[in-house]
Amino acid sequence: MATRDASHAGSWYDDDEKKLSSQLDGFLSRVPDQLDDHGLPVPDARVIIAPHAGYSYSGPCAAWAYKALDLRAAKRVFILGPSHTYYLRGCALTTFSKYATPFGDLVVDRNTVNELRETGKFTDIPARRDVDEHSLEMHVPFLWKRLQQTFGDDSTKYPPIVPILVGDGSAEEEKAFGKLLSSYLKDPTTAWIVSSDFCHWGSRFSYRPHFSDGAIRDMDAPRSKGVRHEVLNVTPPDWSKLGISSGEPEIHDVIKVLDQLAMDAVESGEHSEFYKVVQDSHNTVCGRHPIGVIMAALEAVDGKGKFKFVQYQRSNLVKKSFDFSVSYASAYAVV
Repeated sequence: MATRDASHAGSWYDDDEKKLSSQLDGFLSRVPDQLDDHGLPVPDARVIIAPHAGYSYSGPCAAWAYKALDLRAAKRVFILGPSHTYYLRGCALTTFSKYATPFGDLVVDRNTVNELRETGKFTDIPARRDVDEHSLEMHVPFLWKRLQQTFGDDSTKYPPIVPILVGDGSAEEEKAFGKLLSSYLKDPTTAWIVSSDFCHWGSRFSYRPHFSDGAIRDMDAPRSKGVRHEVLNVTPPDWSKLGISSGEPEIHDVIKVLDQLAMDAVESGEHSEFYKVVQDSHNTVCGRHPIGVIMAALEAVDGKGKFKFVQYQRSNLVKKSFDFSVSYASAYAVV
């Protein structure tokens, strides 16, 4: 039973314990101490959505979700993330017993992992792919910091983690996994971290929607469809109501509109609505399947718990077709 190395430490985030601790403290300190008339953490906010890019990019945004996360009753923490390192259909479980961080190791809940494996519905994450994957790892130092703030310096008191990669799947498959996981979601001592960035805009992502001739069109639409700039199945907003009197929005305005459609769908609490919005807009929300699974789980728990987005940022305000941008959003749900 090996320990998964902190493979992105020293590149995506600092590998020096003191520097990393100071950076995370700084991110969290810049988040207000109160959100939505609640002191932080938000009572019973056991589920969050947070981004997973390098901390210099997404750390300030992720801090909003982490400061809202209520870990005071936590005895187990699920981490759901998308697979960037290999094609995955369905869900897969870690084979490691611990996840390393510059602060120390977080223990994997082997009992829960084995329970899930025994259902026959999960595969195992290949060890090399697990180490290469960043969507789970980027949350472990943030989680450690919040556990330290909640339980003190004795890491033996920290709840174990359940890392799960969520791969490709139909709406029905997402609902099936959501139903399976809903029994764990009902447990008030279980917390959940859902890992996702939002729109990835640029040629490297094969997704460059912009507004032209009265419609939102994708410059990178597949040529096989016979139309170079495919019109997305999205109704453009009244740009003047968004303060764009010229009716000619910048590309970053279009990105924000597409992300807002996705966030509104998540906040609706309806799994089918979110699935449809992503299908219609083709928005490159990399954690769309983990989000879909947790939304299905929330619906299965008598529809209790809806997400509330508290922060939205972009790595760059795109104006030119050769630019690049990744969007970050943070949300919490009270269950």
